Amino acid sequence: QQVEMDVKIMLEPENIDSKAGLKQPNIETRLPLITKKKSAPMCSQKTGKGHKVTGPWALPACQSLNSALPLVEDDTPKGPLSLTGQRLILPAAKRTLPVPPVVSRAAPFPEFPRQRKKSAAAIYGTYSSGKGNIAPLPSSNSMVSTRKSKPEWTYPTQQLEAEVRIPSQTQDPYLDWNIAVYHGTVDQKAPGFLALQQHYLSSWGSIVGFLEHTEKLLKDHAIPLATINGQKLAQIASDFDFNENPTKSDILSVIKNQSAVEKILNRPGQRCRGQGGTAAAAADIPRRWQCPGAALGSGQQQWAAGVLSASWRSWNHRARVRNALREARHRHLENFYSRSKHLAANWNRIRTSRRTIIHIPSLGYSQRIREHIPDLALQQNLQMGRLCDILDANVDVIYICPLALSEELLQYYNKLLGLQAAVRSGNPEDMADLQDRFKILTPEAINSFPEHHMCLATVLKYSPRTIQRLQVLIQSRDAYVVGGVPHQDDLAVADVLQVPLLGSEPAVAQLYSTKSGSKRIFASAGVQTPPGEWGIHSREQLLCALSQLILDNMEVQRWLFKVDDERGGNGTAYCDVISHLECYHWIQKEWQGHGPEVWSKSQARELALVKISQELPGLLAQHVQPVNEKRFPTWEKFLQTFLSQGGVIEAFPFSASITNLTVDLLVEPTGEVTMVSSGDQLHAEGPLRSSGTTIPQRSVDPAVLNSLCSKIGEVCKSKGVLGYFSVDFVAFTHPQTREQQV
Repeated sequence: QQVEMDVKIMLEPENIDSKAGLKQPNIETRLPLITKKKSAPMCSQKTGKGHKVTGPWALPACQSLNSALPLVEDDTPKGPLSLTGQRLILPAAKRTLPVPPVVSRAAPFPEFPRQRKKSAAAIYGTYSSGKGNIAPLPSSNSMVSTRKSKPEWTYPTQQLEAEVRIPSQTQDPYLDWNIAVYHGTVDQKAPGFLALQQHYLSSWGSIVGFLEHTEKLLKDHAIPLATINGQKLAQIASDFDFNENPTKSDILSVIKNQSAVEKILNRPGQRCRGQGGTAAAAADIPRRWQCPGAALGSGQQQWAAGVLSASWRSWNHRARVRNALREARHRHLENFYSRSKHLAANWNRIRTSRRTIIHIPSLGYSQRIREHIPDLALQQNLQMGRLCDILDANVDVIYICPLALSEELLQYYNKLLGLQAAVRSGNPEDMADLQDRFKILTPEAINSFPEHHMCLATVLKYSPRTIQRLQVLIQSRDAYVVGGVPHQDDLAVADVLQVPLLGSEPAVAQLYSTKSGSKRIFASAGVQTPPGEWGIHSREQLLCALSQLILDNMEVQRWLFKVDDERGGNGTAYCDVISHLECYHWIQKEWQGHGPEVWSKSQARELALVKISQELPGLLAQHVQPVNEKRFPTWEKFLQTFLSQGGVIEAFPFSASITNLTVDLLVEPTGEVTMVSSGDQLHAEGPLRSSGTTIPQRSVDPAVLNSLCSKIGEVCKSKGVLGYFSVDFVAFTHPQTREQQV
């Protein structure tokens, strides 16, 4: 009813009786009294607060005759505009109105605000209230405009362009003064800008001054795109004097895509990316140094700007280097797989024809492991026996040596390798000269990085003269690389030489060469392994697993703890748990009393598990013995490394007769598994450290060893492990059955 009354009053303003229904104490809106004697058109009204409100039916201001804006034929009136039917001009008024360029089309009559609402807000979409949905408000061409209005509804967006609404060419610029600012420069040819200039000629100087400050702010902060609301600009700029500078909040208030622009302004370091950013950053250094009142002179500013610029260039350079390194490694990996396929397709021909094998005995362990390997170069050079590949008459060997060898030592190896024919015939004169069959090359960069603990492949990568000589030696010949422990730089060197690498991808090799990774291989192969648990990374997991293992294997006296990534016994510790476990005799008595079948389900077993887990923390801290006591003087030091890298728990054989042996296997590119060599280990420094091997092994039946190695090799092949690798076995006599266990 109230809406109907409002409509009636507005359509018949001369009806005083209807108008009286609007008089309420809290309503400040006053409608003008229009009589039939009035001849002037009513195009606007004023609220009680004095704000000018242009109604949705108001005529636009007349455009100058030289306007460049096109007129739409359907919107152009044909002759004098009659407003009598709209009751905005009375029939008695005989005044002729100027022809406007554009007339707004009819729009649904809006609901007028009540109850102290002083202005209407432009809402794009359908307004929902408790009484249901109200039809969308009129477009901006017929929207009520006030000096203070509620913020317009905008859809969520993350892009500047999405928040910018650029008017179409056919839109009336008087009603939508949008000014686009690209990279801090106002588009002065835009229709909105020209229309604004023509409409506000009297206050144009204030608007230009405000725009200059706006341009400077946007340029200083490298804002790519902003759109200014011309109407707000005119209103706010009129309140400023020529000597008064607008604040940042004043400037932001006239920007339509304010949220996106403000988000960019608030980015850290955004000021340094814009106009004069280097000097601004230099001037900001005293504040960063917390020196109140400090200021930099021009020379100091240049120095500071230079420092910042150099730092920025350095950061960009590092980022480019990281990206280039990532791309290079991806390319090396792709080429590795491509050349591996070619090697597999031609392997049967290559292995029986003339070929060159490039041996790079590199220990590509992780950096933290290489740092703890004493005499890393010497350890890598223990592979000098690879020179014996020249026993095959079709093979030439290039051995990359991590040490600088003297001329006398090179002659020694030449004579040693030439002795075979003389030994077989028994005639010293039959000694051959094989110096053309093998080359020992030492990279020139072996002494360039003394503190970096680089593996041999990395050192070779940074030795361009050695790389160039390798390229000359293998030119026009079938060649391939045989590495050591695979590393990313093995792939890089092979890619530079454009030869295949007989080996696994480094990530695959590192996964399955760990203690836990080896357990996965053995479990898949179905071969016998000591009782134990692998993949341990927490203290709780360690105590729980060890308690369970002790209870299930009461005959085991000693338990081993092995760090996943360590080698040569460095990451191994042991503990004789049973001899120090106070509850052991009680557990043994309970086990004998219940019997094997009842014991597994009895409450006594659960109680035993609790007793063991309670004793273990103190027992391990007091009685664990690391093999490398220099590196791990205490259990806590060892445990920290064990849990950070992961590790396994393993039973030590409960026998007086124990033999360790190592078998070297080759998974060829075609998938064929070959046993290369086998030998019994020598333990000069203790039972958990191997000092070498005696070849051939004499501890295990070769048929048993072949069967086990075949199963392991097949699983390795299925998991992508190729090339040469070694497997350690332990053989002992079972104390009860007196049979050999492997």
